[in-house]
Amino acid sequence: MRGNRSDPIAKPVKPPSDPELAKLRESKILPVLRDLQSPEAKSRTAAAGAIANIVQDAKCRKLLLREQVVHIVLTETLTDNSIDSRAAGWEILKVLAQEEEADFCVHLYRLDILTAIEHAVKAILETLTATEPSFAKLLRAQQRLVWDITSSLLTLVGLLALAREEILEAIVGNQTILRLLFRLASTDIAPQEIFEEAMSCLMTLSEDSLQLGQAMTNDQETRCYDVLLKLATGAGPRAVLSCGVLHNVFSSLQWLDHSPGKDGACDAALIPSLARALEQVTPGTATTNGTSSHFEITQVALEILTSIGTDFQETLVKGNRTPSGPAQADEEWNGIDGADGDAMEVDEGSNAGPEEDGEGEDEDDGDEGEDDSVDSEIEADMDLVTAGEGSGASHIDDLPTLRELIQKAVPQLIRLSNIPVDSEEALAIQSHSLSALNNIAWTISCLEFANGENANVFGAWYLTAKKIWRKTIAPILEADSADLKLATQVTSLAWAIARVLTGETPANSSPHRKFISLYQASKSQMQQPEPSTSEGGTQDPFQGLGVKCIGVLGSLARDPAPLEVNREVGVFLVTLLGQETTPPADVIEALNQLFDMYGDEEVPCDKEVFWKDGFLKHIEEFVPKMKALTKGIDKRTQAELRTRADEALLNLGRFVQYKKKHAPK
Repeated sequence: MRGNRSDPIAKPVKPPSDPELAKLRESKILPVLRDLQSPEAKSRTAAAGAIANIVQDAKCRKLLLREQVVHIVLTETLTDNSIDSRAAGWEILKVLAQEEEADFCVHLYRLDILTAIEHAVKAILETLTATEPSFAKLLRAQQRLVWDITSSLLTLVGLLALAREEILEAIVGNQTILRLLFRLASTDIAPQEIFEEAMSCLMTLSEDSLQLGQAMTNDQETRCYDVLLKLATGAGPRAVLSCGVLHNVFSSLQWLDHSPGKDGACDAALIPSLARALEQVTPGTATTNGTSSHFEITQVALEILTSIGTDFQETLVKGNRTPSGPAQADEEWNGIDGADGDAMEVDEGSNAGPEEDGEGEDEDDGDEGEDDSVDSEIEADMDLVTAGEGSGASHIDDLPTLRELIQKAVPQLIRLSNIPVDSEEALAIQSHSLSALNNIAWTISCLEFANGENANVFGAWYLTAKKIWRKTIAPILEADSADLKLATQVTSLAWAIARVLTGETPANSSPHRKFISLYQASKSQMQQPEPSTSEGGTQDPFQGLGVKCIGVLGSLARDPAPLEVNREVGVFLVTLLGQETTPPADVIEALNQLFDMYGDEEVPCDKEVFWKDGFLKHIEEFVPKMKALTKGIDKRTQAELRTRADEALLNLGRFVQYKKKHAPK
């Protein structure tokens, strides 16, 4: 019969084989750990502080973890009579959670860290709400210790919530933790940095959390929701952070344009404050302000707008707006059913708005580098849009979030996408601005605009879309940057804009040639082996720069684009099909764009380009190659790619049959 097992925690740890680490363990790690467990309170406190300082060093951290420092801190340091020791203990755990992978937070959770956090939070709440002595009457050093522990706890809670869904749910279900967060967010008791940490933690917890949204709106103790709503109408960091939490709450509670919450609450109420925050950003403030807090708040404002742009798609769906297809523009050609093959065709006579293509472009030729003229031109165009003269643009009052995005946010995003990129901060601001524009543009581009559907949205978006092209997309294309990430961002944005404007996209400097050149320039990267889903975190092949370039080109070439543009793009796409080095995702997108360009025999380019240039012969010859390509895609490792290839192959056969049947007489 086996005897009682010894405590594995107490089992002696073998010294590391590396001589340098062994020496470090003997000289620094073991002595400080002995002091951490000393009978002397002063020694324990000093050791806890020392470990909190050295734990950021990677070698020291690994050695401390080998010596079971977490077990010691949890069982002894966090229960120490000395508040200084407890503060240092929480600091140790915080730094470990920050420096280690998410698995460390899962490990802490399994060690019941939430119970320890709850006890610490209760002590903080008792201190903050005590009347005798009140918190304000405590010595400054005592207050500082309370805030140090609070800061460590807030960081830990946020990291734990990000580590795993079940941990987030356990945190949101803990009323004590929520009470502290709501109190810190709704009162002036905490210093600004603690308020910001509490709000950051709340943003993490509130994302897609119906339970937290309900808890906040139902809270009567601090009335946190009402306080944040008031803060969100103000200015500065508190307004932006409040907008972040409220956006998540609105989203989780489904408070949308067509189903607003208390007092008509929805994202439309937040956008003016976010736009005001962006107004404060100038080339100088992107790099100065020492602490970078201004830059960080700007990033938060841009991230919130990016999220609003994405979530607005749900508003459109819930409002029974007609979608044109998935967000990645993978709609199938449906010409054989007698429907219009171009999902983006619009009734130009009634919806296009007062500006003609040729006009605004001549005006823009000399002002690409003048920020003031950019702002004034945007303002003038916005006046046209909101006046609604002949465009139907004023009739989006049933979509207040879209109205606020177009009128308040997009002009600032256009401006910041043109910010001089002379620092890492400015580059990040430009990137976040492009992401926000991209999400807004893609959401709108997924609406159905054919046959006058969603005419009011088209009328409101038309001039704005052209402005984004001329003031954001065109300057970046002209700069010919070698930054592949920037090129991919601007190409994605261009695709979303071109999907709506199609052949009416502003055509300064032959943009289609720019995208053909960009495709060729990135060809070496696109010819790398297709990513396998057996490897963790692989990239979606349909998110590559090549696919995006093809998507833009097809949209630019659709009727009523000039025939020479249509021909150049058509030849390029047909040529891509014939090249064995073209990646499968690019082939699929090229076929989809050809289907859309030539699916309707009534458009001029069908007879003048498709038939005159003999495209059908080349496309028909490609059918057996497409069959082989599709068969070669493994369904198990590349499921989406295979599904999309199967769809393209099916449509290819139908397209060839349809074109033969509808050949010009």
